[in-house]
Amino acid sequence: MELCGNIIPTPSTAKYDPDNLHRCYRLKNHTGRCKEYPYLDHMHTVAPGVRQKIIRDATKTTGASWKSSDAGPNRISRWTMLLSDDELLQLGISMSALKQWVQDKLREKAAPYEDCMAVAQKLTWLAYGMRNAPPADDWTRDYLESLFGTIPSGDTGCFVCLKPLDFELFHKARRGKAEIETGHRTPRSHTAENTGFTHRECNIAQGPLTVDEFYDWMENVLSRARPHVLNNPSSLPTK
Repeated sequence: MELCGNIIPTPSTAKYDPDNLHRCYRLKNHTGRCKEYPYLDHMHTVAPGVRQKIIRDATKTTGASWKSSDAGPNRISRWTMLLSDDELLQLGISMSALKQWVQDKLREKAAPYEDCMAVAQKLTWLAYGMRNAPPADDWTRDYLESLFGTIPSGDTGCFVCLKPLDFELFHKARRGKAEIETGHRTPRSHTAENTGFTHRECNIAQGPLTVDEFYDWMENVLSRARPHVLNNPSSLPTK
């Protein structure tokens, strides 16, 4: 699949983005205006909140839960954090004014623009593969399947617990608490191959571990806990 690739204007919401970075992801020789996320046009019609989440999770750093000069900029583009401190200062971000842990948190979210765009495509493909997901229109399906293969109808699952995910869980999100989160099998590697959806509780449980490290940790816990419970049934909590 050959894409247009023309430079498009930097969105007004991308306050700290360098110029001449955003590209058109429509097919080459398309008609009409260039678009960065054409494969999300249908999602915008059927589930605009999901579209917004996919773009945010694919492209932005984690937002601060409070407004403070110590918290640093709230949700800036991941690729911006690849710039040097001097380049960031020219964009209005003074890294030296931030606490070290804030600097580290912002830097660990850094990822190239192309990787972030691939993550957005992959998350869209996965979302259409959830149970109770709206069927993609023909153009969107063809576009996504040319990148990742057949959309796994009803088979997209949490990559931590492996249970199927229901599209309706997107709509149960509350401010600061989503039922479905975007996670990484190996933390701090923001690529299409490493990124997927998880239950909120599974993402929290995995924490800073890789998925395999988390499984090993659980096996160790269970190997200790099961004999204890069997030998001490009274230790179980009662309702």
